[in-house]
Amino acid sequence: MKRSLLTTALALATGLTSFAQTTPKAPTKLLSGPFPKGERGPAAWFTGAVYVHTLVKNDDTFNCASSNVTFTPGARSHWHKHAAGQILMVTEGVGYYQEKGQPIRLLRQGEVIQAQPGVEHWHGASPQQGMTHISLNVNTEKGIVDWGRPVTDQEYNSFQ
Repeated sequence: MKRSLLTTALALATGLTSFAQTTPKAPTKLLSGPFPKGERGPAAWFTGAVYVHTLVKNDDTFNCASSNVTFTPGARSHWHKHAAGQILMVTEGVGYYQEKGQPIRLLRQGEVIQAQPGVEHWHGASPQQGMTHISLNVNTEKGIVDWGRPVTDQEYNSFQ
């Protein structure tokens, strides 16, 4: 009986090991919300891997531009401002938002940020988890974005 039980256990373990080696693992999903991940954002505007998928191109009728932006863990925008402001709608993950002179604010899925016109700010993922948001730039006839310097590691890591 003991030998039979041992033989069964060994057969089961061998089978499971074989199954684990031949069964493909599910790919790790990169956060991107319901939209495609998009193209890698330029290093001139972002630190780390950030992907941008345009949802609405700017035009003279609607005067708005919108994108789905996916930040990998630790990735962030540079400091920047919008002449007409910006609305951010977090669709997945955990991230940060900071306005110049203010503490970093933790962002979670479902939160909406209204960056006021001309206020310098940055946004991105937390160190441990990615974040995706939809950016909405309105009244683009006033300009879309003025990019500034990168957010330093010291600034980024100052979240309390």
